[in-house]
Amino acid sequence: MKQYRNTILAVSLAALLVPALRAHEGEDHSASAAKPPAAEMITVKGEVLDMACYIDHNASGEKHAACAKTCIESGLPVGIKGEDGKTYLLVGEHKPLNQILAPLAAKTITVRGKFVSRDGFNMLENAEIVK
Repeated sequence: MKQYRNTILAVSLAALLVPALRAHEGEDHSASAAKPPAAEMITVKGEVLDMACYIDHNASGEKHAACAKTCIESGLPVGIKGEDGKTYLLVGEHKPLNQILAPLAAKTITVRGKFVSRDGFNMLENAEIVK
């Protein structure tokens, strides 16, 4: 009877553990798996945009320059529409670039920064204007 109980206990434990072990099958548990990939430094040439008006009603270009400057100065997100057809949010080194970029609204500039993309949004972090 004791051996029968031990067998039932072993089978019961296996029934509980096997699904849990299988759930983690194929996962990389090394320390490097937890680290995000290193951000790639890229250079983008394009038009400085106020992202609010651009996303809301596709406003860009010289006709929108004064409004874009006002929006950027007021703290709305600033970005760049690259010649590659992609739009990027521009962020400095943990600070906004609005005061630097507002006078450049609707102008073509070149910026360099760490490219990050998530859920369809593109961003250049630690962005700097290339002279």
